[in-house]
Amino acid sequence: MSEVDVVLIGRNEGVRLVAALGSVQGQARQLVYVDSGSTDGSVEAARKAGARVVQLDLSTPFTAARARNAGYAALDDPQLVQFIDGDCALVPGYLQAARAHLRANPQIGMVTGWRSEIHRDASLYNQLCDVEWRRPAGEILACGGDMMVRAEAFAEVGGFDPTVIAAEDDEFCTRLRKAGWTLERIPHEMTRHDAAMTRFSQWWRRAVRTGHGFAQVGHLHPEYFTTERKRALVYALGLPLLLLLGLLIVGPLALLVLAAYPLNWARTARGLRREGLPVPEARRHALLLTLSKFPNLVGMATYHWRRLRQAPMRLIEYK
Repeated sequence: MSEVDVVLIGRNEGVRLVAALGSVQGQARQLVYVDSGSTDGSVEAARKAGARVVQLDLSTPFTAARARNAGYAALDDPQLVQFIDGDCALVPGYLQAARAHLRANPQIGMVTGWRSEIHRDASLYNQLCDVEWRRPAGEILACGGDMMVRAEAFAEVGGFDPTVIAAEDDEFCTRLRKAGWTLERIPHEMTRHDAAMTRFSQWWRRAVRTGHGFAQVGHLHPEYFTTERKRALVYALGLPLLLLLGLLIVGPLALLVLAAYPLNWARTARGLRREGLPVPEARRHALLLTLSKFPNLVGMATYHWRRLRQAPMRLIEYK
């Protein structure tokens, strides 16, 4: 493992960070922790665990992309770098498997594995995250923030874009692919994540942040997130306007518009059942996914309002 370094980022993760630090110890050549203004003793915990600590400048808006870049810059002669979020714990054996896969396939610039929820059944929102993380192995377009990146590939594309506040990993992966690198998910457990979402308001803000990512990354790469943006525009803007028109002018039109939502719910539930979810879970998850178009649209509008006003792209936090 001598050539594998780990960059861990976090802000006020508390016991989750302690678990993350403990899971990495002894498995990497270098461990760098990047802190984004924590007030809970995270910096002290990282130093106690033997990590090199980087504290981001408070005068500039925090982003995960900025934190990952700062962590990478603090490494000495990086070769293979595993990025991990502070609410995740590394699964034993993953670093070895990811390293071997990159060494055997020089055309691959980044690999990831499977992330799963530690407290999957603590809430419906945690369950939804767990399903979101569990995607098929093989060649991929993008992944979340837990990934092992070849230093050559990272340097070639200039790292993460620090101005992207959500879906910065998708944006980074898109530039890797455009530079000619292949990205893969290996069939190996990678990290255990703690979403800690127990309230509807948390899920809503996370969905707003997701919509912000759809818009911002879509603005940078118009071919990416096109389906997600269209769904939000149709279900959260177009159909409600048609519903209002139907109520004011043509009554039957309103009924047709209203029927679109249960149809979308049923189609989504069928897709989730095909992925192996039990029927009750599939139905509940489909309800949230159908509803998510509305906070997604709020996030998209937030991004474009900020862009037009040239306002700072500040984080949308849900924890």
